[in-house]
Amino acid sequence: MAYAALMRGAARNVALLDIDRKKVDAEVLDLRHGLEFMPQASVEGSDDVAVCADADVVMVTAGAKQRPGQSRLDLAEATIGLMQKILPGLLEVAPNAVYVMVTNPVDIVTYASLKISGLPPHQMMGSGTVLDSSRLRHLVAQRCGVAVQNVHAYIAGEHGDSEIPLWSSATIGGVPLSEWNPLPGRLPLDAEARDVIARDVVRSAYTIIEGKGATNYAIGLAGSRIAEAILGDEDRVMPVSTLLDDFYGIDDVCLSVPSLVGRQGSIERFEVPLSDSEYDGLKTSAETVRAAARRFGY
Repeated sequence: MAYAALMRGAARNVALLDIDRKKVDAEVLDLRHGLEFMPQASVEGSDDVAVCADADVVMVTAGAKQRPGQSRLDLAEATIGLMQKILPGLLEVAPNAVYVMVTNPVDIVTYASLKISGLPPHQMMGSGTVLDSSRLRHLVAQRCGVAVQNVHAYIAGEHGDSEIPLWSSATIGGVPLSEWNPLPGRLPLDAEARDVIARDVVRSAYTIIEGKGATNYAIGLAGSRIAEAILGDEDRVMPVSTLLDDFYGIDDVCLSVPSLVGRQGSIERFEVPLSDSEYDGLKTSAETVRAAARRFGY
């Protein structure tokens, strides 16, 4: 994520915090050796939390590693315990930062971190389904033969097995997917194809973990894009995970829905049109995450 942020020019000053001093020193050195080829920036690192003093954005990636076949929810207990240890120190040196949780299960970790930190909800978010939405757009673009940048579609709900694609509000170049006519030589994006794509999005991380042990490139880019939206005060609509307050009747749970991301964090959520099945799916996703959070005392 640090590498992606530096390459994109998302941040001028990047600090790495890790309990393994030897490793963090090596990472910093490796990144510094490439600064000539990046936009102007500085990099530092330490095992002392003071390295994060006065940070504008804190990206938290620490957490238990997801093993092949393990669901994100399985990681909750160990990762929440880790947040209880590291958040107080971070809050002491960077009380005004916007905190972005990028560790799984991100929705439960974000909710627990809100309770642990006492931060206002707009100051704490999870990376949510920003990456999942990118995966969705990639698969739609691939099938339809268009550039991924011309696909606008969101995954909402849990960053996990109960997440749902918001097909009813999805468009390609301004054309609703429900009205999309396939280009010459391309297959239609019918209900069966959409179901396959939705399953592929859910399975993406499992496939990558089975093959190489962890996901890193795309989540690094997604996380750095969130940081960029905050630092640049972009007011960008992104499906980050935030505390919902009467969102279509859903309360007291962190889930991903299209939200406005800027310098203050995430202030507004957008009630995009939902079909009946999407509404039901979002409620089911909320119940899944809420039940898991209660299991761990939150």
